[in-house]
Amino acid sequence: MTPYSTTTTPARFLLLGDSHAGPIGRAAKQAGIPFHGGPIGAGREFTAEFFDVREDDVVFRKPEADRYYRGFLDELGVSGLGGLTVPLVSTLGFSAHFIATLENWQAYRVRGEFPPGFLSSRLFDGIVRAMTRGALDFYRLAHELGLRVLAVMPPQRVPEHSDPEVFMAAQDTIRRALLELGTEVVDLRRRSTDETGFQRPELCETNDTIHGNLAFGRMILADLLARGL
Repeated sequence: MTPYSTTTTPARFLLLGDSHAGPIGRAAKQAGIPFHGGPIGAGREFTAEFFDVREDDVVFRKPEADRYYRGFLDELGVSGLGGLTVPLVSTLGFSAHFIATLENWQAYRVRGEFPPGFLSSRLFDGIVRAMTRGALDFYRLAHELGLRVLAVMPPQRVPEHSDPEVFMAAQDTIRRALLELGTEVVDLRRRSTDETGFQRPELCETNDTIHGNLAFGRMILADLLARGL
């Protein structure tokens, strides 16, 4: 996990996320786009409750994550999340492969298959929202504090221990939930996938089953810049 820091030029955004934030930070650093932030932990640490509220700020319950976060705020010259004057770009909550872990969903299969309509049902939607309640609370608080928030969808890559059907459906549930909160969602699936619906090989990190590479980070950065960041 590598936090990032750029020059003394005023930052355009705060990047806060899991390991999927890495390629975004590397792309911005290479392009000379001023920002502060980076990964603060693993995706599985940012689904259920993972922070406490302190006035207009959050305190991450994992000390390492909070230490990184405090460092980023210091670099931006603010004391809390509510003091941000730049947009917040985040990948938190979008590690859908953790939600899609195979054993989590065996009980819902009948003779190896999900019942018709299950993955688009209110039950499935409710389960996924409950599993990501901490992330949704984080984005909700950010909006209550008046921040502009952009959430970046994950690379379309599913490791062997995860269910591809659940991965695809779960990320759509998370996307809908964030849009309901007013979050801008960076969704590059039409440009980053092939006919299978999964990430194009040239956008995948080599010798890795989950992450996007620098080229994918550049695509995300280009989208962010097109949005005025």
